[in-house]
Amino acid sequence: MNRIDKKFREGKKLLSIYFSAGHPSLNDTVPILKKLQAANIDMVEIGLPFSDPLADGPTIQKSSTKALYNGMTTDKLFSQLENIRKYIHIPLVLMGYFNPIMQFGVEKFCECCKSIGIDGLIIPDLPVDVYHDDFKVILDKYNLYNMFLITPQTPEDRIRYIDKVSNGFIYMVSSASVTGAKNTFGDAQINYFQRISTMKLNTPTLVGFGISNADTYSSATKYSEGAIIGSAFIKFLEDEGVDKINEFVRSIRD
Repeated sequence: MNRIDKKFREGKKLLSIYFSAGHPSLNDTVPILKKLQAANIDMVEIGLPFSDPLADGPTIQKSSTKALYNGMTTDKLFSQLENIRKYIHIPLVLMGYFNPIMQFGVEKFCECCKSIGIDGLIIPDLPVDVYHDDFKVILDKYNLYNMFLITPQTPEDRIRYIDKVSNGFIYMVSSASVTGAKNTFGDAQINYFQRISTMKLNTPTLVGFGISNADTYSSATKYSEGAIIGSAFIKFLEDEGVDKINEFVRSIRD
C-alpha cells in the first residue's frame, strides 16, 4: 500500500509541509526532512525548483530562485535523496512544474522516483485529462500517485472528474491566487471549504495556500483531512534556520 494511503488511514488531521529543495542551502534537503519527521510532520512535499513558477507567490519564488542559484537540479535532488528511506518513513511527494520533468524524461523521472521511495507527484500545470490520457499509465507502472489541485472556481463536474481519476489526495487551493501565507480565512473561503466537504468526495482533501498559523490550520482542517504549509515554513527557515523546525511545528499544532 502506498504510504500516502496508510497515512490517511490513521484517521487524524494531517499536517504536510512544503519546502524548496536546495534552500536555504544546497545541502539542507535531507536535514530538513529529518527535522520535520522528528517533529511528527505527517507528509512532506519537496519542491523541485523551476525558473518560471507561475502559481507560486513571492516567498516560494524567491526560495526557488535561491535554490537554483545554489546549484539545485533534478539530478542533484535525486542524488541527495538516494538513500532517504534509510532515515525517513513518512510519505514524500515531489511537487514541480511539468517542463523540467518532460526535459528529464517522464518515464526516467518516474523510475528515479520509485527507486528512491517517492510516493507521489504534484504537477500544477499538468491538466488532469492530459495526465489521464497520456501519463497515468507511466505513473501507475512505478506506483506513483499524482495529486491534482482544485480552486473555488473549479466547476463541480470537473471536481467530480478529478475525484474519479485521483488517488492519494486532492489539493484544495484555498483561494484563486498564488501561494502565500495568510493570518485568517474570510467567509468566502470558509463557504468554499464547507461546499467541498458536503460533496462527499471519495478522495481525501488537504487545504493549501494561506495556511500560516494555528488558526488557519484549525479552520482548514475543520472541513478537510488536513492542511499544507509552504510559504510560512520557508519564511521561518530563512529567519530561524533548520535547527528550530520543531518550534515552527509546535506553533501550528499546539
